[in-house]
Amino acid sequence: MEMSLHDMAHELGKKFELRASLHDRDGSFVKENYLELKELKYFSALIPEELGGGGMSHSEMCDILRIISQYCGSTALAMSMHQHLISANVWKYKNGQGAEDTLRKIASKNLILVSTGAKDWLESNGDMIKVDGGYLVTATKHFTSQAPIGDMMIISAPYKDPDKGWQVLHFPVPYGADGVSVMDNWDTLGMRGTGSHSTKLENVFVPDSAIVLARPQGEYHPVFNVVLTVAMPLIMAVYVGVAEKAASMAIQFAKGIVKPKDHLISAIGKLNNTLTNARLNWESMIRITNDFDFKPIKINGHEMITRKTNVAHSCIDTVTQAMEIVGGQGYFKKMQLERLFRDVQGAKYHPYQEQEQLLFSGEFLLKENI
Repeated sequence: MEMSLHDMAHELGKKFELRASLHDRDGSFVKENYLELKELKYFSALIPEELGGGGMSHSEMCDILRIISQYCGSTALAMSMHQHLISANVWKYKNGQGAEDTLRKIASKNLILVSTGAKDWLESNGDMIKVDGGYLVTATKHFTSQAPIGDMMIISAPYKDPDKGWQVLHFPVPYGADGVSVMDNWDTLGMRGTGSHSTKLENVFVPDSAIVLARPQGEYHPVFNVVLTVAMPLIMAVYVGVAEKAASMAIQFAKGIVKPKDHLISAIGKLNNTLTNARLNWESMIRITNDFDFKPIKINGHEMITRKTNVAHSCIDTVTQAMEIVGGQGYFKKMQLERLFRDVQGAKYHPYQEQEQLLFSGEFLLKENI
């Protein structure tokens, strides 16, 4: 009987774990892991079968990312960036808003999509100059995870429209296009194998036909109610998996103590409560996405980023508590708990960051009739 992609995640993870320390040590991209995932069609798994994909549900992909992150957080986090772009297009397709040709192309060519990161959120960055038939784009896009192996970047940039004023235009750019280059500048505290280098664009031509969305610069657009609702459960799945791994290591450590002291036993109980908070908030996010059956309403965006903050706190607290339970041994890199502690810090930096989330949610609750 052929093993499903979900069941295979643990087997792949065991191989990824053997490489994780090396990629963490030298900050190299997890290319070998990606090639294996690509060969097995994980990158087209979410695309509906009628379009050439695997027809996997959103909730199942969330769980796969959770599993893989227990072995290599960098692999799972980089992969989540591709999967959330696919998910946004699958939602559009399922809701009669196009994306069929895009998804067919991705499935048939087994493409890897690259997100331009949180720095491109409401304002975006770069320069666009109108030319005959399109635009010339110059920009440096940060946090472009998977850049070393990416096929297509999903990007945006600000443009001053003569009639509408400042707009943000969204469009794809192939990594093979003239003027596109990847900078070797991903040298970070954690998640060091994601290959999230900056990507530089110098006078890259973007045809008019490539523009998929134009929105007022700096304003929250309804499209983000789709993006947040599909993306956040996938991204935060990674940190839940990291927290689960750390908790498991701490519990196994405590089990090895013949007569654990009362405070250690209580610490394990506290660890369980904190991890449960992370899981419950994350599982609630998955229910909101409801395998792409949701409306793009603002309350979904609000509820997603609220839970994202809660998951981030609980995951970071879980790994911190695991470190305290293990004590000085957890400070050594050979135990791997130290890497989990560094990797989980990334949870707080995905949009919205906490202070922005508190402002967004506060304004929403005061203004909306809910």
